[in-house]
Amino acid sequence: QVHVVESGGGLVQAGGSLRLSCAASGRFFSINGMGWYRQAPGKQRGLVATITSGGITNYADSVKGRFTISGDNAKNTAYLQMNSLKPVDTAVYYCNAQIVFLNSTQDYWGQGTQVTVSS
Repeated sequence: QVHVVESGGGLVQAGGSLRLSCAASGRFFSINGMGWYRQAPGKQRGLVATITSGGITNYADSVKGRFTISGDNAKNTAYLQMNSLKPVDTAVYYCNAQIVFLNSTQDYWGQGTQVTVSS
């Protein structure tokens, strides 16, 4: 059984910062990469940022220069540092982990953590 758990969401004023954490646990061989996605009310879930096990990162244009994704392979954990937050960043943030087993690779998702940015 694999578990992916996010933490760190909350309410913050515009211009403020939050740090999200995502930890994967369970029985698996390794993790190819982890990523953050978000879904605002009435909108589809979309990419925020991803990081590979080798440290290669990718960001949505809307968060470049404000958000930073990082990872700790030893802890199977990824972080999302969010600075200069805007009301449009309000969404449920979901963590994704690409879990590698002996014979397959599967995507696992966390339950999501709410981020609310007030103006």
